Amino acid sequence: MDEKEVNILQRRTVRVLTGGQILGGFALGSTLSIGSLLAASLSGSPAWAGSAATFSTLGAATWAIPLARLANSHGRKVSLAAGAALAIFGAIFVITAAAIGFFPLLLLALFMLGGGSAAGLQARFAAVDLDSASSRSTGRDLATVVWATTIGAVIGPNLFGPGEFVGRLLGLPQMTGPFLFTIVAQFSAAAVFWFGLRPDPLLVAKDLNKAKGGLKPKVSIQTAFATLRAYPTAAFAVVSIALSHMVMVAVMSMTPLHMHHLGYDLVVVGFTISLHIAGMYAFSPIFGWLSDRFGKIRIVLLGQLIYVAALATAGFGQDDRTLVTLGLFLLGLGWSASTVSSSALLAKTLPAEEKTNVQGLSDTSMNLAGALGGAVSGSILASVAFLGLNAAAFIPVSLILIFSGVVRLRSNQQS
Repeated sequence: MDEKEVNILQRRTVRVLTGGQILGGFALGSTLSIGSLLAASLSGSPAWAGSAATFSTLGAATWAIPLARLANSHGRKVSLAAGAALAIFGAIFVITAAAIGFFPLLLLALFMLGGGSAAGLQARFAAVDLDSASSRSTGRDLATVVWATTIGAVIGPNLFGPGEFVGRLLGLPQMTGPFLFTIVAQFSAAAVFWFGLRPDPLLVAKDLNKAKGGLKPKVSIQTAFATLRAYPTAAFAVVSIALSHMVMVAVMSMTPLHMHHLGYDLVVVGFTISLHIAGMYAFSPIFGWLSDRFGKIRIVLLGQLIYVAALATAGFGQDDRTLVTLGLFLLGLGWSASTVSSSALLAKTLPAEEKTNVQGLSDTSMNLAGALGGAVSGSILASVAFLGLNAAAFIPVSLILIFSGVVRLRSNQQS
């Protein structure tokens, strides 16, 4: 395959991934806006509200490496379709758990829904499988696929009303109707990935690398950690992705419960989460372009500065609906800047034979960090209120800023 054919396939791959991500985003929106409320309802305790984010992100962390290995052996179309299939079964189990009132089954369902999230995260790396080392569009291509999640993810939280209407017609339990849309959307996403990614971009990239005398791809966790020790900039990218996700999940997952306690109805909560998700995805092409134009580490730092503004706004404005909503929107923007630029930095830094392996480890680390953030956020909220939760979120932001300084210092010493 010559360079022209590769470029054509690359553009087609980005289009297919964009379509799949639009559909896949519906599951994300439903899980974020309704999952925490279902968890609190079925468990009988608001303290379990954070378990929705915890188990969905823990599921995404658990599925990330198996899906990365599946991609290595069978290509992106198989792994992405498999992730969508996990989300389908997860949505079915959510409805079943609510119907029989069995909280542990809900946790399992949220864990399986994490498979869809893992596939969505992997899709952003699939967008740059065919990018060459000299490509100037790595950030833009990756960000385009991230952006595609906007449509489904923003619409998802606002499907509560229509979903409940359909659910009542079918005799489903309260708050489970929107998960019917998740099933349909994930099935459609699986079909798009399966039939659209032909030829498979990762398999083509592996063939091209082999033709150039490249090494065989490596798939062990131990090798991934060894690679990160050899590439400190890649290690910074992995840490930045993980800690940025921790900040976002910790604050976002408790916002619906905080607003519910303030007396706002589900429509207002859904609107707030929609704006947050719009911040996460809608502006990602801008951050992708900025990372290509001004440098990826600089945009990571820009994301942390946006986080500072978000945490201060939401925390000090904890009793004001407008300020909480603005803070959540800024939180999404900070996540977008950090995640897009860090992911592009990771894709650019590593040799071809190491990429998929380390990408899987990165997605696992990202979701484990998110699960930890979701797990502790409920206790922090109960102990020190919403202001204290936002204050605690400054700790991971500070660690990213410190690590960036260490990486820059080491780079200057080596040069």
